Parts: sequence; structure tokens; C-alpha cells
Amino acid sequence: MRRARISALSVLAAVVFLVCRTGWAQSISRGDNSGTAALRAEAQAYEHGEGLPKDVALAVQLYCEAARRGDAEAQFNLGWIYANGRGVARDDAVAAYFFRLAARQGHEYAERMLRFVGEPVSEMPGCLREKRVAQPQEAPQASGAVTPDPMAEFLPITPAQKKTVELVNKLAPEYGVDPRLALAVIRAESNFHPLARSVKNAQGLMQLIPETAARFNVAKPLDPTQNVRGGLAYLRWLLAYFQGNVTLVAAAYNAGEGAVNRYHGVPPYPETRAYVRRIMEFFGRNYHPYDTTLPDRSPVLSRLRAAIGF
Repeated sequence: MRRARISALSVLAAVVFLVCRTGWAQSISRGDNSGTAALRAEAQAYEHGEGLPKDVALAVQLYCEAARRGDAEAQFNLGWIYANGRGVARDDAVAAYFFRLAARQGHEYAERMLRFVGEPVSEMPGCLREKRVAQPQEAPQASGAVTPDPMAEFLPITPAQKKTVELVNKLAPEYGVDPRLALAVIRAESNFHPLARSVKNAQGLMQLIPETAARFNVAKPLDPTQNVRGGLAYLRWLLAYFQGNVTLVAAAYNAGEGAVNRYHGVPPYPETRAYVRRIMEFFGRNYHPYDTTLPDRSPVLSRLRAAIGF
């Protein structure tokens, strides 16, 4: 019986996979917001190694975030991964949980897969649990305490923050920038205050200095839309300049690409090193796809690769 079940599951799974990668996936994606659709697209690229290094564990993380936002196709893909043990331990009960979520939203093929995987787990998988937002005034956790999920930093707790998150999710895909990276920069730079201004006259949500604002055609740096567009344009350029290395991009956003080139890596400035750590905690990974059509590249990339191994 078990051999027959596995064979039937494999046949149906193959059919479902082919159909879902075409018509059904397209019909679902038309109703997505751009941020969630971008998460799912990036997850698929990592799952299948399409233009990115294959990394199923990272794909699962990305799918989970999209699924937590209610994306039926991401929920189905997670069920598929667990039902087939693709890069994770096979777990039919967890697969059933994700298939059921998608089926409840009308996902036809998730409903069919439920026939083969049995009953779902009773407890929600950890990546779908609602995250608690850490307040700025909270004391550091005691030694041995569980570290909060960095993605909690991105859950808006005020109407102004919600408006900023929506703006970033709308604009970031235009620039090929993961919304989470832009939100990490905004959190570190201005803590979501659109009128923030530093002692060095960096302004707005993404703290553009006058030179950067002029470089990326930002006439009104305190206008949230113009400011975010300028910051995204700068991030896109930095990602291409450092060929997707997020550590170097973060260091350059804080200290300038010239300083990163001079020091062949993160400059030894305490502020910059703390800034890089914070961005990496928020964003969670050190590679980001970049625009290969942009011509500029760091002149010390070969040395940087040797020094930091990217």
C-alpha cells in the first residue's frame, strides 16, 4: 500500500507541478501585491537555481514569509517541498497544513494533494506565527533568551509606518531591490521618520545626503516617494557595483563606496561596523541579485573577494 501511495503521489505531483508553474501560478499572481509576489518569485529562483545559487533552505524562508502574508501559491509550494522532502525532511503532516491553507483560498491542486498526505499537524508551523514587534525602548534580552525574529522589525505599528511599508513594497520591484533590504535601510537610517535629518544633513526616510540626492535626481528629499526612489536607485547601483554582496553594499550606504574601496572591505569605523551588523540582522543574508546591465564595478572586487570570500 505504501509503495502504491508513493507512486500515485509522484504521478499527481508531477502533473500538479507542471500545471502550477504555468496557468494557475499566473492566475494567482495577478491578485498579489508586488511585495508578496516578489518574495515568491525570489523563493522560486532559489528553489530551482534559476539565475541564483540553488538554496532550498532559503527558498523555504522566503516562501514562509509570503505564505504568512496570505499567498496561496507560496503555501502550496511549501506543501510541495515538505511532501516530497525537497531539501528538507519529508513531513506529510506539515505538508498537509500548508496544502490546507492554500486549498481554503481555492487552490485546486492543493486540495487534490490533501488526498495523499493525510491529516495536518495541529500546531501552526513556526514560520507562520504572528511576530511580536519589538518596541524601541525594550531592554536587551537576558543571556540565553531566544532572539526575536528580525522580520518582526518590519511589521508596522503605526499608520505612518504602514504607509512607508506599502510605499516600499510598491516601488522596490521597479528597481530590482528586495523590499526587505530597503526596509532594513529605512529602519537603520531613520526609524521610519520621513522628516528625519542628521547632523550631516542626511534627509528623509532613507537619509539621503545632498550629493546622493542630486546624483539620483531627488529634488525634494523630504518627500517620501522621492526619497524612497532615490534610496532604491542608490541601492540598485551599489548592488551592481559590489555584485550583490550585501555586507559591502551596507558599508557603502553608510560610509560611501570610496571608503569601502580604500579599505578593501568594511571600513574600521565603529559606526559603519555597527550599521552593517544591523542591516545584516534585519535582512538576514549576504547575497542579493543585481542588475548586470549597469556598467560600474568596484575596481577592487578581486581583492575584496580574496579578503572576505565572496
